[in-house]
Amino acid sequence: MSVEGLLAADAVLSDLKATSKKHLLQELAGRAAALCSLDERTIFDALLERERLGATSVGNGVAIPHARLPEIDTVYGIFARLAQPIDYDAADDEPVDLVFLLLAPESANNQHLRALAKISRLLKRPEIRASLRGADGSEALYSMLTEVHRRAA
Repeated sequence: MSVEGLLAADAVLSDLKATSKKHLLQELAGRAAALCSLDERTIFDALLERERLGATSVGNGVAIPHARLPEIDTVYGIFARLAQPIDYDAADDEPVDLVFLLLAPESANNQHLRALAKISRLLKRPEIRASLRGADGSEALYSMLTEVHRRAA
């Protein structure tokens, strides 16, 4: 599964404004609702439930909130670079500014885990994080995310 398979160009947000983790998840749920034609509250509740199990931050200012939903039949992704880093209850106590939301069908265990692993590997690379933080707008972010994946394949 490629990054392009997870992420549409219009699902990349630069300088998203969020003041807290909950506010961020609300913003992402709203954007995701439009992508996958689901109720925003359903998505938000699923994301909150997953966060109750443990924060989905992976360190170094990166979070990968995710949820599985019975109402969808494919994996959806949204990438957001935040205008200002926020507290995300990260294990390393670093505020989060790079977020990759993943929503997967409830029955897609392997697909969901592969997508999480792919995004995690990509965003663990310091040079990728630095490039994403310095990118000029959504188009540049999308280009970087998909190009880096193509070169690594």
